[in-house]
Amino acid sequence: MNPGDAVPILGMITGILTVGFMSWAVVAIARGPLGQALSRRIGGQHLDTDLAHEVVSLQEQVDDLRRLVEETQERLDFTERLLTRGERAGLERGAD
Repeated sequence: MNPGDAVPILGMITGILTVGFMSWAVVAIARGPLGQALSRRIGGQHLDTDLAHEVVSLQEQVDDLRRLVEETQERLDFTERLLTRGERAGLERGAD
């Protein structure tokens, strides 16, 4: 065997070992806390419990405000109907 024949073989062995080590490192990182955090983020489960409670609270406040706006709109409609009736009654009396 010539000394020049060992260089390509050693190069291939070095490449295989490097790829193997890098693959092991990627798997180790993916299975660790960083990988778990990334999977939760990708899956949409990145909110912690405090934020989840705050979101629920804000949704309840929005629902309450929506209900109040609907009630206010109903009262406004009622008031407009009463005013319209009063104006008609006043016009009818004025015509007599």
